[in-house]
Amino acid sequence: MLDVVPTSLQPKVKAALLTIMNAENKEAADLAIDQFEETYGAKYPKAVDKVLKDREALLAHFDFPAEHWVHLRTTNAIESTFATVRLRTNKTKGSGSRTAGLAMAFKLLEAAQVRWRCVNAPTWSHSSALGRPSWTD
Repeated sequence: MLDVVPTSLQPKVKAALLTIMNAENKEAADLAIDQFEETYGAKYPKAVDKVLKDREALLAHFDFPAEHWVHLRTTNAIESTFATVRLRTNKTKGSGSRTAGLAMAFKLLEAAQVRWRCVNAPTWSHSSALGRPSWTD
């Protein structure tokens, strides 16, 4: 998205996109998109077309309860989760057999989950079902 605007303008465009994503509600986000279109539409139609084309996907997190927005707004959660495994696999130049690779991935993910951020809305999580303490306990 930022590739279609000049480098000098990229911080402003990024700030406008963050305004859309971090809006208080869907109506405010719609207004921010309209303002983005008004501001950049004449000079940078490709950038505006990308935002307008993906408008529903960009605002999809507003369809869920507000407690979940902070988690839904994260970028590439799967890649972040498996970064630990990828880095270790690259460092060891492979894992050997398929079984050894699966065992290594499991143990790395098991160790990495200790550092993962907890869900902010425990009433919506399955923490208590897993025997973990929740905010409501």
